[in-house]
Order: sequence, then C-alpha cells, then structure tokens
Amino acid sequence: MASSALGAILAVLASLIITANALVAVALLRLIQKSGSKGLYFVLNLAVADAMVGFTVMGLVMDEFSQPLYRPQIFCVLRMAFVTSSSAASILSLILVACDRHLAIRKPFHYFQLVTGLRVGVRLVGLWLLAAIIGFLPVLSPGFQKVSADGKCSFFGVFHPTYMLTVFCVGFFPALFLFIYLYCDMLKIASVHVQHIQEVEHAGLARSCPPSRTTSDMKAMRTVAVLIGCFTLSWLPFFIASIVQTVCTECFPYKVIENYLWLLGLCNSLLNPLLYSYWQKDVRLQLSQLAAGVKRRVLFHLGNGRCFPGRGTKPLPTVSCLQLQD
Repeated sequence: MASSALGAILAVLASLIITANALVAVALLRLIQKSGSKGLYFVLNLAVADAMVGFTVMGLVMDEFSQPLYRPQIFCVLRMAFVTSSSAASILSLILVACDRHLAIRKPFHYFQLVTGLRVGVRLVGLWLLAAIIGFLPVLSPGFQKVSADGKCSFFGVFHPTYMLTVFCVGFFPALFLFIYLYCDMLKIASVHVQHIQEVEHAGLARSCPPSRTTSDMKAMRTVAVLIGCFTLSWLPFFIASIVQTVCTECFPYKVIENYLWLLGLCNSLLNPLLYSYWQKDVRLQLSQLAAGVKRRVLFHLGNGRCFPGRGTKPLPTVSCLQLQD
C-alpha cells in the first residue's frame, strides 16, 4: 500500500515536472527566435534538465507499481546514475542562470559582447560533462556501489553513503556558497547604484541623467534570491540527512530519506519553471499567446472551420525584445 502511494506521488510529480518544463521550453524557444538573447539558452537548458529529471523518475514509477524482480546490480546503478546526472544538471543550470543574471547587472554595457554563442555553447557542454561525471561516478568507481538484496532500485540500495558525502562536498556545498556570494555581490552593486542616484538627486541633475538601473538590479536580485531559497529548501534537508546517515547509520531510516526528503528535492525541478513563468513577464506573455493559439484552434475545429467574430480573429501583438531585468 505504501509502495503504491509513493508510486502515485512520483507519477503525478514526474508528469507535472515534464509538462511544466515542456511548456516553458516552448515559450523560451519562441523568445530566443524573437529576441536572439544568448543568455536565454541557460534558462532553456534548465528547463531541459528539469524535464529530464521527470523522465528519469518515470522509470522509478514503473518499479513502484511492478512486482519485485531480480535485476542485475549494474541495471540499478545505471538507472540511478541517470537520475543523479539529471538532478546535477538541473543544479548546475541554476548556477549558470544566477551567474548570467549577475553578469547582466555587473557589466550591463558589455553583456552582449561577453555572452556570445560560442561561450554559451562551451559552458553548456561543460555543464553536461560535469553532470555526467557526478552521476556516473559510482559506475566509474565501483567503491561507491553497494550490494543490496532489495528488488527495487533506490539511492541507498545501490550507492554507498560515502558517495552522498562526496556529492555534497563537490557539488551541493560549493553551489550553495556560490549562490550566496552572487547574491551578496548583487546587494553591493545595488547599494552603490542607490547611493549614486541619491547623489545625483541632491545635485539636481536627476532629469538630465539616464533612467536608473535600480529597478533592473532589484529584479535580478529578486530572481537570484528566489532561486537560492527554493534550491536550499528543496535539497538541503536531503543532503543533511544523507551526511548524517553516513556518520550514524541508525539515526535516519533509509526510507525516510528516499521516500520523503528526496521527493522534496525533486520538487525543485517543478518549482523552477513555475517561478520563471511567474516572474518573467516575457515568458508569461509567450505562454498566454500559446494558450490563446490553442484556444483559437479548438474553437476553429469545434466550429467546423468557421471563424467566430470576436473570438481571437485579431492578430497577436508583437513581442518586444527581452529585457535583461526580467
């Protein structure tokens, strides 16, 4: 009964993750075609990585609903390696997105010269290589594997607890500190801009100066702050419990970590597209236009090809170029 409930939760969560990220990916592709912003490829890569998390979880859903069968050790190791690689790619994509936002407000006038197609491509290739190394480390180093008699594939069923310690020290811990550094640096930049604006206002030159970048800075800081908060709340409990499990094997039952805390970490792959579709007005606009197009097609087919006046017959407004602060 408990296994079926967990399988149902995983199935619903995986379906939502795939659907939400697929919609955001389509919206981002439309934005890239219209604006040509290379920085959007980082967000698109995040949506792709999160969607892959959903697809890899579907394999675990099949395990939950199927009868316990004997599977070779390498089968479970490879399956969990794909799950880990996709999650690592999602976390690394968050770092690239945060770095891109940080660069946009630190060097706004040189941003488009620094973020070229070649550099974006090199970073994305390096990201997936690093994610593959992290996920398939137990395959490359059998010392991180663990022999289990359980018929179902699970993290602690195939991975040794020291592997989680390694991932925490190499992946999660540096990522969290990098997020904190980027946010603190953004706060510093924003405070300098505010101080400069106040000096201009006291000098009576506010009307002759260009528009303030304070609003864009605050939006970028808000985006990074939300990323940090959701990332920390989603993954920190899982990694802390895993580290404690490495030191004290009786402190946390494996099932608690795998059935509850890991699910909380997976929710980060669902939160990412929801956050971007809510905070980014250009993404919201593309999603609304996509929904309007689907609605027009449905009405068109229901009316046997006849166009209904006042029901979406007007052309959609053009989309403005993507602004960095959104």
